Amino acid sequence: MKWTDVNDIAIELADTYPETDPTKINFMDLRDWVLNLPTFTDNPAHCGEKVLEAIQQAWIEEVA
Repeated sequence: MKWTDVNDIAIELADTYPETDPTKINFMDLRDWVLNLPTFTDNPAHCGEKVLEAIQQAWIEEVA
């Protein structure tokens, strides 16, 4: 997965961290969690706040 795979990342985060409320996670932790997903292969430097916001929003929608 790459940073642009926002929905796929959100699904995997929801599956990996089912007890986590995505509205309560800070962006530093979110970035680390994405980087630690086994299917994630993109460059860590290609991540920005807008990408993390999109991932968080998709995760919120996934668990709603």
